[in-house]
Amino acid sequence: MTKLDGATYGPHQDGAKPGHLVILLHGYGADGNDLIGLAPAFGPLMPDTVFYAPNAPQACEGNPFGYQWFPVSRLDPALALAGVRSAAPDVDAFIDEKMAEHGLDESRTALIGFSQGTMMALHVGLRRTRPLAGIIGFSGMLAGPEILADEIKSRPPVLLVHGDQDEMLPHTLSQRAAQVLQQTGLKVGLHIAEGIGHGINDTGLSVAARFLLDVFKLPVPA
Repeated sequence: MTKLDGATYGPHQDGAKPGHLVILLHGYGADGNDLIGLAPAFGPLMPDTVFYAPNAPQACEGNPFGYQWFPVSRLDPALALAGVRSAAPDVDAFIDEKMAEHGLDESRTALIGFSQGTMMALHVGLRRTRPLAGIIGFSGMLAGPEILADEIKSRPPVLLVHGDQDEMLPHTLSQRAAQVLQQTGLKVGLHIAEGIGHGINDTGLSVAARFLLDVFKLPVPA
């Protein structure tokens, strides 16, 4: 097992003890510094929240300056499932470590993933014994949909966001994931961003922010 470390942000409220925790899992070839850039969009809306974006455990085969949760091989379903399984213990340990550090539990903890990080967030988050507050997956997919019903342990609310012009992971992957998750008894929101490629736009961020405020039971600003 690899101990994860990476970027952090917040709480936005100076001197505040964190009351909520968001862990962001970056995509293939990126690092925590890349995805922590989402935190300033959320932080002012939830000032007691601390954000962590750990680096994945492996140096990236396709980008010597980035990291990977597992190797990429043409989205081979079997390799994707093996990959998320191999990295899952590292993510689980990081979640447990940060919850313990701040005296928080799953009801105050959310996962956000992008691309390969979405695969990790969905795999890990749905196999924890106690449900997380919520999971957000940007531009990703569900690894091993055929075995989810046999392995799922908790059913947190999920939001999937995907650009309809994504050239790397087609948005139909999020649509299929939403169907499988709903069939497995989860409450799932799906937002398809028009004209957006493999990235996140302001509308997607706004939808995600509202989701976080809702699952954390925080007030929505006027």
